[in-house]
Amino acid sequence: MTAFITRCCKRIEAGLPRLVLALLLLTAAAAQAGSIEPKRAALTPNEDGYALSAEFSLDLGNRLEDAVGRGVPLYFNLEFVLERPRKYWVNEHVVTRSLTYRLAYSSLMRQYRLSTGNLHQNFGSLAEALRVVGRIAALPVVEKDVIKPGESYEAAVRLALDRSQLPKPFQVDALTDRALHVEAKVLRWQFTAPAVAQ
Repeated sequence: MTAFITRCCKRIEAGLPRLVLALLLLTAAAAQAGSIEPKRAALTPNEDGYALSAEFSLDLGNRLEDAVGRGVPLYFNLEFVLERPRKYWVNEHVVTRSLTYRLAYSSLMRQYRLSTGNLHQNFGSLAEALRVVGRIAALPVVEKDVIKPGESYEAAVRLALDRSQLPKPFQVDALTDRALHVEAKVLRWQFTAPAVAQ
Protein backbone atom coordinates (compact mmCIF):
# COMPACT_ATOMS: atom_id res chain seq x y z
CA MET A 1 0.00 0.00 0.00
CA THR A 2 2.83 2.37 0.88
CA ALA A 3 4.51 1.73 -2.49
CA PHE A 4 1.26 2.57 -4.30
CA ILE A 5 0.88 5.88 -2.41
CA THR A 6 4.52 6.76 -3.07
CA ARG A 7 4.10 6.17 -6.83
CA CYS A 8 0.92 8.31 -6.86
CA CYS A 9 2.67 11.15 -5.01
CA LYS A 10 5.56 11.06 -7.49
CA ARG A 11 3.10 11.31 -10.40
CA ILE A 12 1.37 14.27 -8.78
CA GLU A 13 4.72 15.98 -8.16
CA ALA A 14 5.74 15.39 -11.78
CA GLY A 15 2.49 16.95 -13.05
CA LEU A 16 2.58 19.90 -10.62
CA PRO A 17 5.01 22.07 -12.65
CA ARG A 18 2.80 21.65 -15.72
CA LEU A 19 -0.26 22.71 -13.74
CA VAL A 20 1.53 25.76 -12.35
CA LEU A 21 2.75 26.67 -15.85
CA ALA A 22 -0.77 26.34 -17.25
CA LEU A 23 -2.16 28.59 -14.50
CA LEU A 24 0.55 31.18 -15.16
CA LEU A 25 -0.23 31.16 -18.89
CA LEU A 26 -3.94 31.64 -18.18
CA THR A 27 -3.16 34.54 -15.86
CA ALA A 28 -0.85 36.10 -18.47
CA ALA A 29 -3.52 35.72 -21.15
CA ALA A 30 -6.06 37.42 -18.90
CA ALA A 31 -3.64 40.29 -18.32
CA GLN A 32 -3.30 40.86 -22.09
CA ALA A 33 -6.81 42.27 -22.47
CA GLY A 34 -6.79 45.48 -24.47
CA SER A 35 -8.09 48.94 -23.72
CA ILE A 36 -9.10 52.12 -25.51
CA GLU A 37 -8.72 55.17 -23.31
CA PRO A 38 -9.66 58.71 -24.30
CA LYS A 39 -6.93 61.26 -23.62
CA ARG A 40 -8.67 64.47 -24.66
CA ALA A 41 -11.60 65.79 -26.68
CA ALA A 42 -12.93 69.20 -27.69
CA LEU A 43 -15.55 70.86 -29.85
CA THR A 44 -14.34 73.76 -31.98
CA PRO A 45 -16.44 76.12 -34.09
CA ASN A 46 -16.05 76.12 -37.87
CA GLU A 47 -17.96 77.77 -40.74
CA ASP A 48 -20.75 75.14 -40.76
CA GLY A 49 -21.08 74.44 -37.03
CA TYR A 50 -18.84 72.54 -34.64
CA ALA A 51 -16.16 69.92 -35.23
CA LEU A 52 -14.87 67.23 -32.91
CA SER A 53 -11.19 66.72 -32.18
CA ALA A 54 -10.22 63.80 -29.95
CA GLU A 55 -7.29 61.57 -29.10
CA PHE A 56 -7.39 57.98 -27.84
CA SER A 57 -4.76 55.54 -26.63
CA LEU A 58 -5.34 52.12 -28.23
CA ASP A 59 -3.99 48.81 -26.96
CA LEU A 60 -5.58 45.77 -28.62
CA GLY A 61 -3.76 43.13 -26.61
CA ASN A 62 -1.62 40.36 -28.07
CA ARG A 63 -4.44 38.08 -29.22
CA LEU A 64 -6.26 40.71 -31.31
CA GLU A 65 -3.00 42.09 -32.71
CA ASP A 66 -2.13 38.58 -33.83
CA ALA A 67 -5.63 38.09 -35.29
CA VAL A 68 -5.53 41.27 -37.37
CA GLY A 69 -2.02 40.36 -38.54
CA ARG A 70 -3.45 37.08 -39.84
CA GLY A 71 -6.12 38.84 -41.89
CA VAL A 72 -9.06 39.12 -39.47
CA PRO A 73 -10.64 42.57 -40.00
CA LEU A 74 -11.39 44.68 -36.94
CA TYR A 75 -14.14 47.30 -36.79
CA PHE A 76 -14.07 50.33 -34.51
CA ASN A 77 -17.05 52.58 -33.75
CA LEU A 78 -16.59 56.22 -32.84
CA GLU A 79 -19.66 57.55 -31.05
CA PHE A 80 -20.31 61.19 -30.17
CA VAL A 81 -23.35 62.38 -28.21
CA LEU A 82 -24.35 65.93 -27.31
CA GLU A 83 -27.12 66.62 -24.78
CA ARG A 84 -28.64 69.69 -23.17
CA PRO A 85 -29.05 69.29 -19.39
CA ARG A 86 -32.54 69.97 -18.03
CA LYS A 87 -33.69 70.44 -14.46
CA TYR A 88 -36.20 67.94 -13.13
CA TRP A 89 -36.12 65.87 -16.31
CA VAL A 90 -33.76 63.75 -18.35
CA ASN A 91 -31.26 65.50 -20.59
CA GLU A 92 -32.49 66.63 -23.99
CA HIS A 93 -30.79 64.78 -26.81
CA VAL A 94 -29.27 67.22 -29.30
CA VAL A 95 -27.19 65.15 -31.69
CA THR A 96 -25.57 61.74 -32.13
CA ARG A 97 -22.80 61.12 -34.61
CA SER A 98 -21.12 57.79 -35.29
CA LEU A 99 -18.34 56.69 -37.57
CA THR A 100 -17.08 53.17 -38.33
CA TYR A 101 -13.47 52.27 -39.10
CA ARG A 102 -12.40 48.97 -40.66
CA LEU A 103 -8.82 47.81 -40.09
CA ALA A 104 -7.50 44.82 -42.04
CA TYR A 105 -4.13 43.41 -43.03
CA SER A 106 -3.35 42.52 -46.63
CA SER A 107 -0.71 39.79 -46.76
CA LEU A 108 -0.32 40.33 -50.50
CA MET A 109 0.62 44.01 -50.07
CA ARG A 110 2.04 43.52 -46.56
CA GLN A 111 0.18 46.59 -45.39
CA TYR A 112 -2.57 47.47 -42.96
CA ARG A 113 -5.57 49.10 -44.62
CA LEU A 114 -7.79 51.51 -42.72
CA SER A 115 -11.18 52.28 -44.29
CA THR A 116 -13.89 54.76 -43.40
CA GLY A 117 -16.75 54.78 -45.87
CA ASN A 118 -15.15 55.22 -49.32
CA LEU A 119 -11.86 56.53 -47.92
CA HIS A 120 -8.91 54.13 -47.62
CA GLN A 121 -5.41 54.56 -46.29
CA ASN A 122 -2.52 52.06 -46.15
CA PHE A 123 0.10 51.74 -43.40
CA GLY A 124 3.32 49.79 -43.05
CA SER A 125 2.71 48.86 -39.39
CA LEU A 126 -0.17 48.21 -37.04
CA ALA A 127 1.07 50.91 -34.66
CA GLU A 128 0.78 53.56 -37.41
CA ALA A 129 -2.75 52.45 -38.31
CA LEU A 130 -3.88 52.47 -34.66
CA ARG A 131 -2.37 55.93 -34.18
CA VAL A 132 -4.56 57.25 -37.01
CA VAL A 133 -7.66 55.48 -35.66
CA GLY A 134 -6.99 57.12 -32.29
CA ARG A 135 -6.71 60.67 -33.64
CA ILE A 136 -9.89 62.45 -34.70
CA ALA A 137 -9.31 65.89 -36.21
CA ALA A 138 -11.98 68.38 -37.25
CA LEU A 139 -14.80 65.85 -37.69
CA PRO A 140 -18.04 67.83 -38.32
CA VAL A 141 -20.57 66.73 -35.69
CA VAL A 142 -23.02 69.59 -35.05
CA GLU A 143 -24.62 72.13 -37.38
CA LYS A 144 -24.65 75.79 -36.37
CA ASP A 145 -28.42 76.18 -36.07
CA VAL A 146 -28.66 73.27 -33.59
CA ILE A 147 -26.50 74.96 -30.93
CA LYS A 148 -27.81 77.96 -29.01
CA PRO A 149 -25.10 80.55 -28.25
CA GLY A 150 -24.28 80.86 -24.55
CA GLU A 151 -25.95 77.58 -23.51
CA SER A 152 -24.17 74.71 -21.77
CA TYR A 153 -24.17 71.17 -23.10
CA GLU A 154 -22.86 67.79 -22.02
CA ALA A 155 -20.71 66.04 -24.60
CA ALA A 156 -19.51 62.43 -24.62
CA VAL A 157 -17.21 60.54 -26.96
CA ARG A 158 -16.22 56.88 -27.10
CA LEU A 159 -14.14 54.73 -29.44
CA ALA A 160 -14.82 51.00 -29.13
CA LEU A 161 -14.07 47.72 -30.85
CA ASP A 162 -17.24 46.34 -32.45
CA ARG A 163 -17.15 42.68 -31.39
CA SER A 164 -20.37 41.94 -33.31
CA GLN A 165 -18.41 42.45 -36.56
CA LEU A 166 -15.80 39.83 -35.65
CA PRO A 167 -16.00 36.46 -37.43
CA LYS A 168 -18.38 34.05 -35.65
CA PRO A 169 -15.68 31.87 -34.03
CA PHE A 170 -14.14 34.99 -32.46
CA GLN A 171 -17.55 36.18 -31.26
CA VAL A 172 -18.06 32.89 -29.43
CA ASP A 173 -14.53 33.00 -27.96
CA ALA A 174 -15.02 36.65 -26.94
CA LEU A 175 -17.74 35.58 -24.49
CA THR A 176 -15.21 33.76 -22.30
CA ASP A 177 -11.73 34.76 -23.47
CA ARG A 178 -10.53 37.86 -21.63
CA ALA A 179 -7.79 38.39 -24.24
CA LEU A 180 -10.48 39.28 -26.81
CA HIS A 181 -11.98 42.00 -24.62
CA VAL A 182 -11.06 45.60 -25.29
CA GLU A 183 -12.31 47.90 -22.56
CA ALA A 184 -13.51 51.21 -23.99
CA LYS A 185 -13.98 54.19 -21.71
CA VAL A 186 -16.26 57.18 -22.30
CA LEU A 187 -14.96 60.72 -22.01
CA ARG A 188 -17.57 63.26 -20.86
CA TRP A 189 -17.14 67.03 -20.64
CA GLN A 190 -19.11 70.25 -20.37
CA PHE A 191 -19.31 72.39 -23.48
CA THR A 192 -20.55 75.99 -23.48
CA ALA A 193 -21.30 77.47 -26.88
CA PRO A 194 -19.68 80.85 -27.47
CA ALA A 195 -22.07 83.74 -26.85
CA VAL A 196 -21.35 85.17 -30.30
CA ALA A 197 -21.41 82.55 -33.06
CA GLN A 198 -18.16 82.52 -35.02
